[in-house]
Amino acid sequence: MHLKKSLLLILLLLLADQLSKIYVKTHFQLGESIEVFSWFRILFIENEGAAWGTKLSDLLPVSEKSAKLILTVFRLFAIGGIGYWLWDILRKKANTTLVLAVSLIFAGAVGNIIDSVFYGQVFDHSYGQIATLWSDEPYAALFYGKVVDMLYFPLIDTTWPEWVPWIGGQAFRFFEPVFNIADTAISTGVGILLVFNKKAFGKPIPQKE
Repeated sequence: MHLKKSLLLILLLLLADQLSKIYVKTHFQLGESIEVFSWFRILFIENEGAAWGTKLSDLLPVSEKSAKLILTVFRLFAIGGIGYWLWDILRKKANTTLVLAVSLIFAGAVGNIIDSVFYGQVFDHSYGQIATLWSDEPYAALFYGKVVDMLYFPLIDTTWPEWVPWIGGQAFRFFEPVFNIADTAISTGVGILLVFNKKAFGKPIPQKE
């Protein structure tokens, strides 16, 4: 994969990610959802933490505000590292599989950091109201924005039979996490590296100009 194709993929993913987030943010109240199919819903939530909503303040003896800033700064450094990795493998004309995977990861990381850095300053809050873009009353300071998630796939939504020990009668739902296009890009990129590891890090195949 050449530089132009990599950049085009990244730009298209960022555009799709940000347009979907802005649409949801400006058309849904927090917690509001619509059913697209029985197994797919658009559900608007905001993620203050890391993957799956994990907060650093739950793991480290720091306040939520400090934890949020630490996480955002860490993400910025991580993006710098991923960006350098992408530039390096493009320069070395690495295997297309590797370039594709790193491009996906980079695009997803940038998509989510945009939320964390800027959304608190360009939107007002979504509690009980639909947020306004370029609001005069932003909901947070720079670097303290929340990541917008909306893709929800409750593929299985049922109840355990009463005869099942310990969990009988309890609700069971799969797949529970709510995510966004940026998360999907990151997960896909990581998945490619795991599944096609030998191909990704093998000897590059000569590409046609």
